[in-house]
Amino acid sequence: MDTQFLNTFVAVVDHGSMAAAARVLNITPAAVAQQIRTLEREIGAPLIARAGRTVSVTEPGSRILQRARDLLRDVADLGAVANDDATAGELRLGAGTNALTGMLPDILARMVEKFPRIKVFIKPGYSPELHRCVESGELDAAIVLQAPFILPKTCDWELLREEPLVVLAPACMAGRDPHELLASQPLIRYDRQQWGGRQADQYLRLAGIVPRERFELNALNAIAVMVDRGLGVSLVPDWARPWPEGLQLVRIPLPRAFEPRRIGIVWSRSTIRIRLVTAFLQEARAAMHTHQGAGC
Repeated sequence: MDTQFLNTFVAVVDHGSMAAAARVLNITPAAVAQQIRTLEREIGAPLIARAGRTVSVTEPGSRILQRARDLLRDVADLGAVANDDATAGELRLGAGTNALTGMLPDILARMVEKFPRIKVFIKPGYSPELHRCVESGELDAAIVLQAPFILPKTCDWELLREEPLVVLAPACMAGRDPHELLASQPLIRYDRQQWGGRQADQYLRLAGIVPRERFELNALNAIAVMVDRGLGVSLVPDWARPWPEGLQLVRIPLPRAFEPRRIGIVWSRSTIRIRLVTAFLQEARAAMHTHQGAGC
């Protein structure tokens, strides 16, 4: 079986049409169709259902899709393994929404400059999901919140950044008591389904504050915009920039000590790409050190 045909199958599924896959693969749509037909004959089942110019994956195709992805990833790693080359191959990373726009771009900018031969796949998601993906081997590493449970022995975790809870308020409320704001102003609550949201809820309970809840959502940037528009105040982790442009906000520290939200990297010790993971860790440490030195 030609792995190029498997690659074509995955490209068609990912891009939704023969024509789109052809553009990505730099071959003709006719060649894409021919490779899919050949693969279907070898597999012995239809993999793609055609409907005009669009396509969808069939049930047999869906069953082999993840195995095809895994096989292609392993094939891509063979050269690096054979040549003992730590600077080549594909690194599979996960990252939460804020890490995608905050920490990760700076880390990757350093990494691709030093290791131009690497290829990086990035899966966005929430920390609980990304922890499971690392544990299962689907991902090599992920930037996540520290898990509120003991990690399996196959995984490691390293702290990158601590984010204390702050009261986010309109700029006109600068200098006011944070507990008074939380008790008197409408609260835009950080989703309690998220680990950071549960921390905020714990603080409110410990401080004996019963808020006037107005909204509850899991998007920190959206919370910041709502606060700027005068819809209320919020109790959130002091997350890494960039923030939305042009907001007139203040971040008011809390009067009592409370455990910060901790963000770091979780990785699988057993991944075949452990040297790429090690290189990623080194560049992450260097990027965080640069940010701290610049006062970010």
